[in-house]
Amino acid sequence: MLEVKRRHTWRIVLISIGIILVTAAVTVVVMRLNERPVVSPSTEQAIAKVPQPASISSNTLFMGNTFWGRYINDWSMASPLKYAYPFSRLNEFGRDSYDAWITGLECPTKSGVNMTSAQMEEALQFNCSPEYLPEAAKWFTAVTLANNHTDNQGVDGFAETRTQLEKNGIQYFGHYDPRELDDLCEIISLPVTVVNDDESQTKGKLPIALCGYHGVFRIPLPDAVAVMEKYSPYMPVIAMPHMGVEYTPAPDQLKTDFYRSLIDGGADMVLGDHPHWIQSTESYKGHLIVYSMGNFMFDQQDTPDVVRSAAIRVVIKTSDVDPVMLKKWLALGETCAVFKDDCLTQIQSQNLTKLNFTYAFDAIGTNDANKIVKPATEAQQASILQRLNWQSTMTQLQAPYQEL
Repeated sequence: MLEVKRRHTWRIVLISIGIILVTAAVTVVVMRLNERPVVSPSTEQAIAKVPQPASISSNTLFMGNTFWGRYINDWSMASPLKYAYPFSRLNEFGRDSYDAWITGLECPTKSGVNMTSAQMEEALQFNCSPEYLPEAAKWFTAVTLANNHTDNQGVDGFAETRTQLEKNGIQYFGHYDPRELDDLCEIISLPVTVVNDDESQTKGKLPIALCGYHGVFRIPLPDAVAVMEKYSPYMPVIAMPHMGVEYTPAPDQLKTDFYRSLIDGGADMVLGDHPHWIQSTESYKGHLIVYSMGNFMFDQQDTPDVVRSAAIRVVIKTSDVDPVMLKKWLALGETCAVFKDDCLTQIQSQNLTKLNFTYAFDAIGTNDANKIVKPATEAQQASILQRLNWQSTMTQLQAPYQEL
């Protein structure tokens, strides 16, 4: 009988212990559940679905000769705006509506150059003070240095120009000597607008190749043109040559032949400058060639032809995009703003494939009469389009190139 009571007592003890352990376990679980944030079904859905890039576009404005030396510097120093003066009406072009602005910088930016405007004009040796670059950086994304004036302060002046541009966050490409093959083309980080699959928009960067060709003193050789072949299988390639007879409304045959060879060599389009006048355009094999955009920002003021220019608006868009591939391109684009970076090697090592692009064009008239750049008047715009032979050229473009 005593043994039975003992067994009964132990049974009660064990049951009690079990109840205590189960209660403790339940309490711990409840406490942990209470510590977890309450997630609504809509929140769970938002967490699960991250917007994916569906397409990209870049609305970019390309300008001709840009320069703030010589008499522009005199006008600026006489203005209360000082170094901001040359850029003070650029807001009238609606900079915020563009992803990028790209121009041809026709001068070195070397510090400590004390030549007067008269001395610069007599010697045709230019310099643009680097003091203007913080203001210029508010407007321009990248510049070509492939022209006949970026060497005007010597090799050291050219090297300092690059350093000054880097210091102010302006990308650059091209060389005054077309025999410097490694410097002709550069992959830049082109700002773009990304449209996601939920229709939201973000900003990003896309690698593209910009190639500068200086041909004032010598026509670049075929090996210089062939440099573009490294880039064209992977990305858009835009050539910006600087050559031709000055102050003429149309190119000569040497210039025509060379610009067409750039299309044959892999350029998607050719946007030229140097003559200080707007010249005609043409559709060559369905591609756009602009033989001269004219003076965008310059101190020449004596004739209607030298104070006007045609800025070329280029809208690049993707179509039929693989989101995974697009994300890889955008991730790489964030790293390609450094001169002579390894972006091309990265493209090849990651097996990135060329995206499908379309290109659309418009011509925006500009006018820097009365010592300041501003939009062209309606009458000037009409005359600019006529000089460009714009409508005829636009009707002859072939896919993926078209008029806006």
